Amino acid sequence: MLRRRFLAGGAALAAVVVLSACGAKTDAAGTSSDKAAKIDVSGDTVKVGLLNSLSGTMAISEVTVRNSLLLAIDEINASGGVLGKKIKPISEDGASDWPTFAEKAAKLIKEDEVAATFGCWTSASRKAVKPVFEKNRSLLFYPVQYEGLEQSPYIFYTGATTNQQIVPALDYLKSQGKKSLYLVGSDYVFPRTANKEITAYAKANGMTILGEDYAPLGSTEFSTIANKVKASKADAVFNTLNGDSNVAFFKEYKSAGLSAKTMPVVSVSIAEEEVKSIGSQYLAGQLTAWNYYQTTPGAANEKFVAAYKAKYGEDKPTSDPMEAAYTSVHLWAAMVEKAKSFDPEKVKAASDGITFDAPEGKVTVDGATQHISKTARIGKIGTDGLITEVWNSGKPVEPDPFLKGYSWAADLS
Repeated sequence: MLRRRFLAGGAALAAVVVLSACGAKTDAAGTSSDKAAKIDVSGDTVKVGLLNSLSGTMAISEVTVRNSLLLAIDEINASGGVLGKKIKPISEDGASDWPTFAEKAAKLIKEDEVAATFGCWTSASRKAVKPVFEKNRSLLFYPVQYEGLEQSPYIFYTGATTNQQIVPALDYLKSQGKKSLYLVGSDYVFPRTANKEITAYAKANGMTILGEDYAPLGSTEFSTIANKVKASKADAVFNTLNGDSNVAFFKEYKSAGLSAKTMPVVSVSIAEEEVKSIGSQYLAGQLTAWNYYQTTPGAANEKFVAAYKAKYGEDKPTSDPMEAAYTSVHLWAAMVEKAKSFDPEKVKAASDGITFDAPEGKVTVDGATQHISKTARIGKIGTDGLITEVWNSGKPVEPDPFLKGYSWAADLS
């Protein structure tokens, strides 16, 4: 039923595009005009959109991202705002439904007249809103790691691209002597594209892919997949499941008699918040690939963690997507101040070279790709629910979203 719902949603989104092409005056996605959307700067505030899944299967990950966006806005407002205006957040629920994301994006741009929007998690939600932001020439700041092979003039990507997360994770597994992998993911664009990249890497690096399985986003049935993984006798599992499917997967993984010692799993969408929801008893010893952990050393992170816990509770962890979202608001504010304007074209022109001493370490915006430099980090999940770094790249990795620097990726894009 869930799969049919997503297919129906895709058809609805396609219908939106058709209406736009036919010259409809207004459509559900708000993509009927190539003119830049109006930004309301008439008062002493400037509005920004927060677009996250506050309900549905992705709420396990996205609610805390919205919270970190609000924390960054509070900090900037406490320091005087942006260009003398306080930031007013307008929050919308994408409800883990891609057509809803497109509709809410249009509402924020056309009705609320926001200066920028911060949000989305899955690549499916980003792909759904991408034409909305491009047609309306409005800015989206996307805070989550993704599969790469994309660049949009109206999206800033503050999460990792492929060479800042997936490739370092594969390099780490290779360095640990892992020669065979089993791939498990949710059935949508990010896992399928990521696994094509992983397969290309494996072929060029003497690794074997022993199996590849997908489950519908939100699925809770993993007994068959867990048994297939066990039977493969792979050296490791590369996990691209998203949302609360991870809860069911790791419970079945343990029930099948598998563990981090017998067959380690490296995950690219499980952070501290998901660990708390799944339970460290199912995850202890397993690996993650991110650019930030709550345990990342440095004064900027100590300040961020303390501020987040003071606002939302001492028992609330921080995570990579939360940090990337928090950083995105500060980067946008710095771009606006440099541009001396909220106009998206001027903000984009001012973006190159903008830096921020982020909780993850110093990051720098690459204006050409609208991605940022990020230090790659491999972590191990502890029994306390925190993730401790076991390897890092030593310095920020420059973004290479189309993997131009890797000969094995020549046929991917």
